[in-house]
Amino acid sequence: MDLLYTAHVPPGDGPHPTVIALHGWGASSHDLLGLAPVLHGGGALVLCPQGPVAFQIAKGVLGFGWWPIKESREIDPREFERARATLRKFIDGALARYPIDRRKLVVMGFSQGGVLAYDLVLSEPERFAGLMALSSWLPESIDRAIPANDALKNLPALVIHGSEDPMVPVAGAQESRKRLSARGLNVHYREYAMQHEINQDALRELVVWLEEKVFQPIQLV
Repeated sequence: MDLLYTAHVPPGDGPHPTVIALHGWGASSHDLLGLAPVLHGGGALVLCPQGPVAFQIAKGVLGFGWWPIKESREIDPREFERARATLRKFIDGALARYPIDRRKLVVMGFSQGGVLAYDLVLSEPERFAGLMALSSWLPESIDRAIPANDALKNLPALVIHGSEDPMVPVAGAQESRKRLSARGLNVHYREYAMQHEINQDALRELVVWLEEKVFQPIQLV
């Protein structure tokens, strides 16, 4: 596990339902760890890796990202491939080190981290039980490069976005919803009157969805 990361490890031997949480541009491995106490009542294993690209936000203050952001906002395919390979290696290491319930492994990504969450889950759906994309988008170029896969049929996906997001326009999330639905995923989409953030309403939605659709899905008798 070459990436710096923070971890919330619940008590007990496990295996534990697990969330891999990927932060956005300028944040760090601590950014999403604060969600851990409310996910599965604190009983989920939460791993928050830190992006390998460091840059200065202010004097003496570093922010981190998954690939460098260019002025054009276009994603360099080589930089993106490096990020996804690093994350795949991180997840392999996590599966070897921690008592993860492989039937309940979810990737959650915020903003830039959400792009990688999309890519990881859509590329290897057999490894994951769900996808959460928050204030993010699925670029057409990345979607186009991922082959069709029957394992994506009915895979649970949560897409949450702020209708007032100044960083990632809500139209990007709306288009991402269409791309996921076209692949057959079971998409739960919500917009909230918020900016580039996770407000309390969005957090409640996330917690309930995760519990009902992934960790303890309702069994029909």
